[in-house]
Amino acid sequence: MTDSSLSVGVIGVGSMGQHHARVYSELANADLIGVSDVDPDRAEQIATEYGTDALSMDELIGAVDAVSIAVPTEYHYEVARKCIENGVSILVEKPFVSDVEEGEELIELAEQHGVQIQVGHIERFNPAVEALEEIVPHLEVTAVDARRLGPDPDREIDDSVVSDLMIHDVDIVLSLIDSDIDSIQTAGTAEGRYATSTLTFVDDTISSLTASRQTQQKVRELTITADDRYVKVDYLDQSIEIHRQSAPEFITDDGSMKYRHESIVEHPVVENIEPLKNELQSFLEAVAEDNTPPVSGTDGLEAVKIIQEIDEQAFSTEGPNETVQ
Repeated sequence: MTDSSLSVGVIGVGSMGQHHARVYSELANADLIGVSDVDPDRAEQIATEYGTDALSMDELIGAVDAVSIAVPTEYHYEVARKCIENGVSILVEKPFVSDVEEGEELIELAEQHGVQIQVGHIERFNPAVEALEEIVPHLEVTAVDARRLGPDPDREIDDSVVSDLMIHDVDIVLSLIDSDIDSIQTAGTAEGRYATSTLTFVDDTISSLTASRQTQQKVRELTITADDRYVKVDYLDQSIEIHRQSAPEFITDDGSMKYRHESIVEHPVVENIEPLKNELQSFLEAVAEDNTPPVSGTDGLEAVKIIQEIDEQAFSTEGPNETVQ
């Protein structure tokens, strides 16, 4: 803890919230005051592990400057509202909310109370994505495609594969493509465990997204097709490959003509940092400096609007269809 550290806590210390507690306990500008959970034994376990206290939610809210909210999505609004009304800035795990109107209300409430909302789209803080954000402005992008695949996890997940997995890539695509969505076409199967969606933007950029909890290999990748190169991002190993074709050459060798057309692959240097540490550090800085966070409540709400439309198309009883925005 330092003189400039913020008092922080975590509400909900399940599979994701426990890592928020861990990272806060490691950050020099954070003083982890406590954790809270509906399961008191779980709260005590995590508090003991990271040298803090297990508190009731009301006790925690009354003692901190900022909290991470990692409870199930259906409780985001209730918990977030209580924090905001008590002057506490919040980082809410994705999806931001389950109801768009509630999200709009929280954003307005945060402005009234002078606190910050950051939404936990952790892939924005993957070092490979941060490096990609420096590359994309120099490209004439034709398409952005993403695959987020894997087997069913051991833990129970209430959200569909769209809300749980595809939302990451929806957020990334919205941050990379500077254009509005013109139409969405989606299909889903396997009882909510597999979905694919194509987003067409006003500027004619296309984005194809696939999410699966029924694939027996973990894949987390994003690719960009541009006029003069192909960029591939691997979220798991935090790497970027840039593929380009060199200009064709005709070479004379002993009177004969030879043709050569080589492929060039560049590997930009990507700093290896835990994305969650990046995310929580950015949140603390936004709160301390009273700045809009890198992934604001408005950003999180835009992602919710899109994934709700995708979810409805993918898993409605009427089957796949298309929506024009």
